[in-house]
Amino acid sequence: MLVQAGKDFAAQYTEAEVTVNVVKFGYTEEDEYITGCFDKKDAADILFEGYFNMAGYIHTGRVVPLDDIITDKMKNDLDSTVMKMSQVNGKTYMLPFYSLQNTLCFNRKIFRKCGLDKYIGKEGEIQSWSLKDWEIILSTLKRKLPEMSYPMLMYAKNDQGDTHIMTLLRSQGSKFFDKKGRFHVNTKEGVAALEWIVDSYKKGYFPEGCENLEINDCNNLFLNNQLAIDQTNSATAINMDLKTTGFVNFPSKNGKGYNTSFVTGFEVFDNGDKTKLKAAKEFVKYFYSNDELMDYAQIGLPSSAATTKRVSDHIFMQKAYNDNISNTVDFTANNPNWRGVRDVFYKHIHKLLTGEESPKAAAKAIDTDCNAAIEEGWKNSKLHK
Repeated sequence: MLVQAGKDFAAQYTEAEVTVNVVKFGYTEEDEYITGCFDKKDAADILFEGYFNMAGYIHTGRVVPLDDIITDKMKNDLDSTVMKMSQVNGKTYMLPFYSLQNTLCFNRKIFRKCGLDKYIGKEGEIQSWSLKDWEIILSTLKRKLPEMSYPMLMYAKNDQGDTHIMTLLRSQGSKFFDKKGRFHVNTKEGVAALEWIVDSYKKGYFPEGCENLEINDCNNLFLNNQLAIDQTNSATAINMDLKTTGFVNFPSKNGKGYNTSFVTGFEVFDNGDKTKLKAAKEFVKYFYSNDELMDYAQIGLPSSAATTKRVSDHIFMQKAYNDNISNTVDFTANNPNWRGVRDVFYKHIHKLLTGEESPKAAAKAIDTDCNAAIEEGWKNSKLHK
């Protein structure tokens, strides 16, 4: 998509001779390819990825506001909620393309073998179970699953997939963030959620040694029919067989459940070359004016209403995901230095699972360390001038 968009843009751009070079990088190489290239000849001019990481670059002072290329047509077309997530201090630093909704998934065949038929919904439905239901389901799975098979995912080897663990910390009623957007896990509800994780591990609901597993290990267990409940999103779920896979929200005290949403889109860097900067912004503007390119957003939930209308028949589980938006929670609160937050959060879940930290100690430490990372982010934050 991006290669073709680059060729088409270059062919019609008249203000300079442009070559759009598309570079893909692995997750662990991101710093090398983005901040590591600042002030170098091969510095990135445009970034296309998830807001999850790219929002942090706004605070380097290199990301430029894009309000001057946002037309009235775009303002009326792009989802207002997602556009708010794209802004800092009222300026738009990112443009949303599509979003992916994260839920849990479960093996319907395993549920049937364990006598849990009544908890299986319709094909393509996103369910929600009460906390009482969750306990019945997990305890039944533990009792009836064969050796080396487990009811539910859990991991704490690294920062991969930590968003899902954070969502589980809301299960007993915690708001997770305070009114200022800071971590607020050290509450009765937050400690209760951490206690639930410890108790579930002791009961055998999670894989053995899960403190040393990463998210992909759980995914592999699920694919190998050794894990009954795993995580997924609207991009990975499209490859699943709906006859054998069900979908359910993360647990919540009110029984409606939670999900999270990852937005993917564009941002533009100022590397000191005015000609490149103008061309980069014009490329993004061109992309959003091209219906054929915008239609690729059907991989998830398009941020464009017009695109959604055009490709509605091709969007996987569109009605189910749209109906579930009311249960979506914000997992970053638009905080800077989220990478720093991730670097410390999982370590306390690891200590919780090994018994090095009690639920109360972990709650206090999570708030202290994660908020310190956020404060550092704000302290070092500088926006483009």
